[in-house]
Amino acid sequence: MDLRALRERTGLRVFDVAKELDCAESSIRNWEKGRTTPKLEVWQVFRLRDLYQCTEKELVQAVKESMQAQEI
Repeated sequence: MDLRALRERTGLRVFDVAKELDCAESSIRNWEKGRTTPKLEVWQVFRLRDLYQCTEKELVQAVKESMQAQEI
């Protein structure tokens, strides 16, 4: 499951996540498309985990899957 799938599973919009993490919507889109790797502060990692209702391990795996999709 990639980052987009995690977000969509919880019914969140890109706007919602960007607002909660205090970052640009374009950053969220770029992470989901594997264009950039998320560079987050610790509080943002925990907030993203809580928003996506997943474990840290699932979040790391989702980042990897999103990045691999860009390579294809």
